[in-house]
Amino acid sequence: MFNAKPFGLQINFNSGMINGAKLSQRRLSDMRGLYADSAALEQIISTEGDRLVYEVFAADLPETEGNILYCTTVIQPGQVGNEYHMTKGHYHARRDRAEIYVGIAGNGQLLLQLEAGTLRAVPMGPGTAAYVPPYWGHRTVNTGAVPFSFFAAWPGDAGHDYGAIAEVGFGKLLVAHDGQPVLIDNPRR
Repeated sequence: MFNAKPFGLQINFNSGMINGAKLSQRRLSDMRGLYADSAALEQIISTEGDRLVYEVFAADLPETEGNILYCTTVIQPGQVGNEYHMTKGHYHARRDRAEIYVGIAGNGQLLLQLEAGTLRAVPMGPGTAAYVPPYWGHRTVNTGAVPFSFFAAWPGDAGHDYGAIAEVGFGKLLVAHDGQPVLIDNPRR
């Protein structure tokens, strides 16, 4: 049995980092197969290097029932082809679990999709509180010119299923068109 003691961690609202949290990083090489233009991804890696796409700063808590896990995510600005930098995206392993996102800095969109294909996009910026209902897969996308950061909290027993999205992707891609974010059909689906 986990016997947690109360604690507090400081969120830096300028950088999006949580001081004292576990850090996970995702670079372009970690995102292979998630962008529609895989040739553009490989070209960037070979000419510019394996750039950072996003970082997750997670409070160190057990992933068990009764806990509420939380983190911040910071997505760097950038594109692969015409797709914006994004997170890998996931469903919860326990599909009936929800999640809350709160925008800290920058601008982006939260893409949500049911496994049956229904898709929604929620614009996010500082102060936006977005609700991810049970059964919805979700990924976040930086549509701005500066880092996009947000806070997330979810039930400790929710788990993560990245495989379902990695296999076929979302039904729509969020791409830059004339300098604006636009949803288009995913050619892989």
